[in-house]
Amino acid sequence: MATLRLGDIAPDFTAETTMGEINFHEWVGDSWAVLFSHPADFTPVCTTELGTVANYYPEFEKRNTKVIALSVDGLESHLKWIKDIEETQNVTLQYPIIADESKTVANLYDMIHPNANETFTVRSVFIIAPDKKIKLTLTYPASTGRNFDEILRVIDSLQLTSEYSVATPANWKDGNDVVISPSILDNDIPAKFPKGYQQIKPYLRMTPQPNK
Repeated sequence: MATLRLGDIAPDFTAETTMGEINFHEWVGDSWAVLFSHPADFTPVCTTELGTVANYYPEFEKRNTKVIALSVDGLESHLKWIKDIEETQNVTLQYPIIADESKTVANLYDMIHPNANETFTVRSVFIIAPDKKIKLTLTYPASTGRNFDEILRVIDSLQLTSEYSVATPANWKDGNDVVISPSILDNDIPAKFPKGYQQIKPYLRMTPQPNK
């Protein structure tokens, strides 16, 4: 299986989840989506991660983004583990967990890295746009929990830059100034960016975030 790259169509699949069977592309629909894998049920870091996503769920909803988790454990295991997540993290899980005992989805998305672990999935993250193209991939080791503030920040950037001819600079957060795309001529900036801009270098032109 070749490594998935940015711009590739996210592989489609049908799978059992804790919220019933889904067809992935149909489930994504016209939304953005975050597909993230965890190494195993009943593990400490994963428990905190899934609880964090449940707490952040309203933020994903604001961004028209669906979230779905995956591990190679079975449905019965997931359902039992959800009780632990809800109890220890004081949350209600509002999103599905894929039961991938056959490792079909894990292999489609290259989530098993044999040199790290031959059996379990690493902490993969895929952000997928409504056109079903992969817009971001992240891979964390099992020992490191993910920063979901960063994942929300990336979604903000991806959604902004998909609508406007801008890019987001280092450490950008929603509401900060953005970079005007080099493809935009200086003469065209006033019409496209009426809030004005600052030219730091001919190739580095900053403007207030256009949708704020």
